[in-house]
Amino acid sequence: MTEIRTPRLLLRRWTDDDLVPMAEINADPEVMRWIGDGSVRDLEETAEDIERWEEEWDDEGFGLFAVELLGSGELIGFAGLSVPEFLPELAHEVEIGWRLARPFWGQGYASEAAHAALEFALQDRGLDRVVAITHISNSASEKVIHKLGMTPEREAEHPVFGVPLRVYAIDLTEYQG
Repeated sequence: MTEIRTPRLLLRRWTDDDLVPMAEINADPEVMRWIGDGSVRDLEETAEDIERWEEEWDDEGFGLFAVELLGSGELIGFAGLSVPEFLPELAHEVEIGWRLARPFWGQGYASEAAHAALEFALQDRGLDRVVAITHISNSASEKVIHKLGMTPEREAEHPVFGVPLRVYAIDLTEYQG
């Protein structure tokens, strides 16, 4: 089983016990405002998400990690890698992403988890390049992206929801570990 420990977090594969807490995170409109069209997701949709994330692990050898606090074991969200199939021109890339419950914002957890996921991508999985895609107005995610050393590459539009997106990238030669 693939696990990564950071000073405060455990990044790991998903378990059945993660469904309800992840569904609670996905039900928060403030958490979801920058995801797709901003709609919240219910328990059934979250179960489908987790199943798809686990299938990506099996198919690609990477995926979105469940992120828990080391001290308490509490699930606080996810961070990891996925193929951004929602954006056809980037469907050949690997995207880094994260989503945390609101009580855990502003404490460095997203940056800590994202750094671990990026290192996993470039050093463990041998990827040469990783992208990040964010809504142009999502300044909190852009701060994390900049901390990762990623640079803006171009702008795009979500093909379904029409929202403006910014694509960032980093390749192995730029990575500072």
